[in-house]
Amino acid sequence: MFAVGIIVFALGILVSIALHEAGHMFSARAFGMKVTRYFIGFGPTLFAFRRKGVEYGLKAIPAGAFVNIVGMTPQDEIAPEDEHRAMWRYPVWKRTIVLAAGSLTHFALGIVILWLIFAFLALPQPEKLTSGPVTIDQVSACVEPTVTYDPATGGTKPCVQGTDPASPASVMGLQTGDVVLAIDGQQVDGWQSLTDKVRASGGQDVTVTIQRGDQTFTRTAALPTVLRLKEEVATSDRPASSITSADLEPVGVIGISPVQPKGVYGPARAFGMTWDQTTGMFGATFDSIKQFPEKIPKLWSALSGQPRDPNTPISVIGASRIGGELFGAGEFPTFLAVLAGLNFFVGIFNLVPLLPLDGGHILVAWFEKVRSWIYRLVGRADPGRVDYMKLMPITYVVILVFGGFTLLTVAADIVNPITLLK
Repeated sequence: MFAVGIIVFALGILVSIALHEAGHMFSARAFGMKVTRYFIGFGPTLFAFRRKGVEYGLKAIPAGAFVNIVGMTPQDEIAPEDEHRAMWRYPVWKRTIVLAAGSLTHFALGIVILWLIFAFLALPQPEKLTSGPVTIDQVSACVEPTVTYDPATGGTKPCVQGTDPASPASVMGLQTGDVVLAIDGQQVDGWQSLTDKVRASGGQDVTVTIQRGDQTFTRTAALPTVLRLKEEVATSDRPASSITSADLEPVGVIGISPVQPKGVYGPARAFGMTWDQTTGMFGATFDSIKQFPEKIPKLWSALSGQPRDPNTPISVIGASRIGGELFGAGEFPTFLAVLAGLNFFVGIFNLVPLLPLDGGHILVAWFEKVRSWIYRLVGRADPGRVDYMKLMPITYVVILVFGGFTLLTVAADIVNPITLLK
């Protein structure tokens, strides 16, 4: 299933790229621009056919897709009969739509994927943990005495079995699937009720009433007092690196996590949830792109054998591997959410105003428009189109930088990959 997941995720990426190019093609044709070719893949042609003047086909190397629009740059060779349909002859707003259509397609695809997740897949519903007995999902073997920031992962350090104290839950022999009915004879009415009782019982013996199958029994253990985040800090969005001793308080712990109740939200509720998730993902993507330069040293460290920071960028190989992990573990909603997030990232990144990205072509088109307006304003002749050949040195630098960054992420994903599931 892991291998199947990798293949399915890779196909999802290929479909996304193919739809990106289809967005360029359909918008260009809608405006009357001439499109000559639309192919999925590169290299030798496996098959092709022609329809309404466009050659469609599939090539041997499934590493992307491409579309040819006549007259995208002034350097394109244009047949005399196609001059009136050359892209550069159209108003700049139409060219902008065509150039941005690829990214808009990624955004639309990501939104549709998220809506399908929320509308039809069973998802955790934490609000259902507010009442009734608690079913145990995981039992920790140990508990860490205090919250400690881990710069390698950007989170907090887990406990170390054999070094840190054993968890009361493991001492009592609690198991996944056990149902916690009561603590010290008081009925458990939801996860928060259980948490409040445990946190207030540090340094004390507690008796836990458990139901396991058809049996009901009690176990007793002492709850250690440890330093944990204050609840108002734990529920905030503060990064782990900003935590200080003032954010901690002494509490009791037992060492269990609950089974999250799941349910389907339905098509109607999915719209609002999709909007919230989309805006959150967009914000996280912008933040991630801004942090690229500071993450390069962490990628180098990962190549040298240091722990891989899970927040470092990943390549298509790394994304497919994560997709394989999630698919193999049956985490299909998360699998699809990662694919949606990847579409948002590609769509935003492709609009960065640098050649050869679509954002670079949009910048050139509007530069020509503004420059022509200024020249008319001062009574000078229109200087015409930008010579793309003069921009090639800058374009080559961008390609080299992006290519080097891609090779770095690929190497890190092969040598020291990110693993979401332990």
